Amino acid sequence: MMDNIYYYFNQYNLSDIEKEELATLIYPIFIHPEFQKRMTREYMHHGTITLGEHIIKDTITTYILCRKKSKKRIINLDLALKISMLHDLYTFPWQNSQEKTSFFHKHGFRHPVEACINATYWFPEYFKDVKSAEIIIDGIMHHMFPLPVSSVKNNELDKMELNNFDNFTKLDKDIQYIIIKSMKRKRFAKISFSRSLYYEGRIMSKADKKVALSEIKNFSSAKALLTGKNKKIKKGN
Repeated sequence: MMDNIYYYFNQYNLSDIEKEELATLIYPIFIHPEFQKRMTREYMHHGTITLGEHIIKDTITTYILCRKKSKKRIINLDLALKISMLHDLYTFPWQNSQEKTSFFHKHGFRHPVEACINATYWFPEYFKDVKSAEIIIDGIMHHMFPLPVSSVKNNELDKMELNNFDNFTKLDKDIQYIIIKSMKRKRFAKISFSRSLYYEGRIMSKADKKVALSEIKNFSSAKALLTGKNKKIKKGN
């Protein structure tokens, strides 16, 4: 399975030492059954790119940006890569979904919240340290900035139409608090317009934009971002 990671690494100008470092840091997440599920065509993300492929590209780009930026400031590379590997672990595929939700709880607004819940539920070992938990959760929550994320009033996550609310109720109360606190920052109406408080999250957000722009190559892919429908995927192309 390690060879599968290197397949993507080889598409970038990385040294052997860099490839080994990157593989070591992300491999535990990569081999998780939930991540591997998102490497399949069940989870198409941008156009015909699988969610897992998108996440790996984001992570490689985050690694490259961190290496470049670390010459001028201190960056926690491990946390930045964890944000990247966990940022889009939403619950169900969004393209051609039959799901009916209210506007501000549609996938584009809601999926960072679902990803925070899934990440903390599936990988609790990464969230035992409070400060690390805050940095990772905040990076995931606001990775779409300047696009907003769903928010709530009075901690009413049960009204957000989340696909994984039951998992949220099983989380440690401290983790629940960090998730809610992050999603309520700069809240207006039913959404939060905040960027990540931490540099690691901001780097990952920049990498995500760069990769997404390279993946959305045709009208069908761009239109799907607004409608949630992609006829090319329906046809199996």
